[in-house]
Amino acid sequence: MAKNKVDGVYDSDPNKNPNAKKFQHLKYIDALNLRLQVMDATALSLCMENELPIVVFDLFTPGTLAQLLTGKPLGTVVSKEDSLVAAAG
Repeated sequence: MAKNKVDGVYDSDPNKNPNAKKFQHLKYIDALNLRLQVMDATALSLCMENELPIVVFDLFTPGTLAQLLTGKPLGTVVSKEDSLVAAAG
């Protein structure tokens, strides 16, 4: 899921809060329960129901699309996996 000026999912708006923490990985249900506004709740629920992983990244940062296509870790992955990890600062 390409975003503009946001390179992943954060615990609060990084454009307003310089101390916002970025998640490297997030479960669908945690994104919904924490109301992180990753995307529309219905769309997120459909991804969860169909086990479709989501990668949230900034499309306008040079090189991100190429990194994503080559499988390099990028942004935040939202999936069914059991890890909820916030990156340090």
